[in-house]
Amino acid sequence: MGGLLEVIVVDAADAEAAQAGGADRLELVRDLAADGLTPDLATVRGVLAATDLPVRVMVRDQPDFAADVAALRRRVDELRAAGAREFVLGFLDEYGQVDVGATRDVVAELDGCPWTFHRAVDHAAHYRLAWDHAVSLGPDTVLTAGHPDGVGEGIANLRELAAQQDIDGVTLLAGGGLRQEHVPDLRAAGVRAFHIGGGARANGSVRPDLVRGWRSLLAA
Repeated sequence: MGGLLEVIVVDAADAEAAQAGGADRLELVRDLAADGLTPDLATVRGVLAATDLPVRVMVRDQPDFAADVAALRRRVDELRAAGAREFVLGFLDEYGQVDVGATRDVVAELDGCPWTFHRAVDHAAHYRLAWDHAVSLGPDTVLTAGHPDGVGEGIANLRELAAQQDIDGVTLLAGGGLRQEHVPDLRAAGVRAFHIGGGARANGSVRPDLVRGWRSLLAA
């Protein structure tokens, strides 16, 4: 049993390194310190030219989970015109719940493109309710650590949702502080997709050898 490996990248060099290391899919962002914001269009074009892997592009313009819907819809249009065909998004309202209306409005602009509901679910006031709301919006994937402080604190929730994902018709993508020692437990629980950022990076860049280490772990 293997598993899907998604690697966070910020530029074309990262994308090339991630592909060389055996990544299955990329998440393209800018500003890792802000947990990923929408990249500029030139970067999107450069990454898409540098790799033939699927690239999911972040749609998030501020370092929280609020949504300026009109601005984000325009952003999606620009990203699609630049060649983006897969996306990552998800928003919370002022009460800390999934902002179903705002997310649905932005998703409408995707026109059927595949997308991931990202870690906004981890920061919601009620985690399981947030999961249910996220699933109801039609992503094919939900990225979650199971806890706002990361996978290490969220293992119990991830085990539970691993059993729920097929019922809900989505892929649980485990990520957010994911470490290699978490993987055997998560795989045994039924998690089939893994998302890494810092675990693939050294000196500010993705390194093929680090990605390869994860690839080997998932192939074992």
